[in-house]
Amino acid sequence: AMTKPMSSFSHDYLAHIEPFRHQLMTKFGKVFFMWSGPKPMIVISKPEHFKEALTKIHEFRKPQTNPIVGKLFPGILNYEGEQWAQHRRMLNPAFHVEKLKFMLLAFYVSCDEMINKWEELVAKAGHSEVDVWPHLNVLSADVISRAAFGSSYEEGQKIFQLLQEQLLLALSMLQSPYIPGSRYIPTVRKRTFNKINDEIERLLKGIIDKRKKAMEAGEASKDDLLGILMDSNMKEIQQAAASSGKNQRRGISLQEVIEDCKVFYLAGQETTSVLLVWTLILLSTHTDWQARAREEVLQTFGTNAPSFEGLNHLKTVNMILHEVLRLYPPAPLVPRRVNKDTKLGELSLPAGALLSFQIISIQQDKELWGEDAEEFRPDRFSEGISKATKGNYAFFPFGWGPRICIGEKFAMTEVKIALSMILQRFAWELSPSYIHSPINVLILRPQHGAPIILHRLR
Repeated sequence: AMTKPMSSFSHDYLAHIEPFRHQLMTKFGKVFFMWSGPKPMIVISKPEHFKEALTKIHEFRKPQTNPIVGKLFPGILNYEGEQWAQHRRMLNPAFHVEKLKFMLLAFYVSCDEMINKWEELVAKAGHSEVDVWPHLNVLSADVISRAAFGSSYEEGQKIFQLLQEQLLLALSMLQSPYIPGSRYIPTVRKRTFNKINDEIERLLKGIIDKRKKAMEAGEASKDDLLGILMDSNMKEIQQAAASSGKNQRRGISLQEVIEDCKVFYLAGQETTSVLLVWTLILLSTHTDWQARAREEVLQTFGTNAPSFEGLNHLKTVNMILHEVLRLYPPAPLVPRRVNKDTKLGELSLPAGALLSFQIISIQQDKELWGEDAEEFRPDRFSEGISKATKGNYAFFPFGWGPRICIGEKFAMTEVKIALSMILQRFAWELSPSYIHSPINVLILRPQHGAPIILHRLR
């Protein structure tokens, strides 16, 4: 499944990305047992079990990750208990709707730069084949750099380049056969990975130190993600000191701020780029929906830059994005670890057992979504998400419960703006060179890129 393409352009790809799971599910149904190395794992494709597990965050926790993944995705993604609650509380203001409005300029500038490059590529003939996947990766990284670091944007770009190098190294290591004890062997790839990690943390520390001095002098913006996080941290320290009567430090450490900045990058960048790329791929094969979305965008914005208020009126675009997220969720498999002996629905689970929730199977379950569950049909969301499954909520692209993705609104705002601006300037169709081969390595991505044929509209 790592290299072999699918035989057809099908959205039923579980057998492609997880052939053994697919075989077991076909034989045993929506709940089955398998081994994950030496540990027992229960694989579950029932929405009611998923909702219950992600609501009970003390009983069902995130499993310990591979040390490589832990360094790539540190911070709030892997914290538990009070440490997680504190970070979530401090990060929430950064993703409030009112704060997102201040970040619109970052979205516009980054999208405009990408679209101008595309126009240069199609300038001569009016059309051109472009693999949009790398362009969308750069776009989402550019947006994060501007939105997270504001005036330190260029330094942010350097950090992103290093993170991309680190990610490629991590992917190559994760795809290598596992040898017990290999994590303790200082291979060339591991030494390079750690060297890059040290350089990333050094650059982030420099940005944070500079911002801290500017804030103390009253000269820094508090409208980017880093500024909001540091402002929340400062207020928490002051409130703790006032309530205890002592200068007691209760905020988060410099290392934790660094880790949260890394999360801004990789989690934010990956989620938006894969949602955009699958959207462009699906609209290239469903040009009727592409035309409907373009008509809605032009009626709402004309040829002007999309406004924040106007984004809320894009019903067709919203239906399309929901359908793309249903068919191609960024994280098709969600792991959890049972923290103590407990029950999940009718299941009795021992402490230490691993759970794996198959979001892809839940979101393509014909019993819930109908016989057309494996087809691209955005109008199933015309009356909202719950009506799409007749009240049986089974849509979890950003998770569920207290730990639902904190950046959901940020990601959806960025994607709506980017898609609107692309629709204003281009029509597109799928290139004959496209190879359909979804691959799940950290996130669900197109293994062989996304070549499409762009046609300039104006």
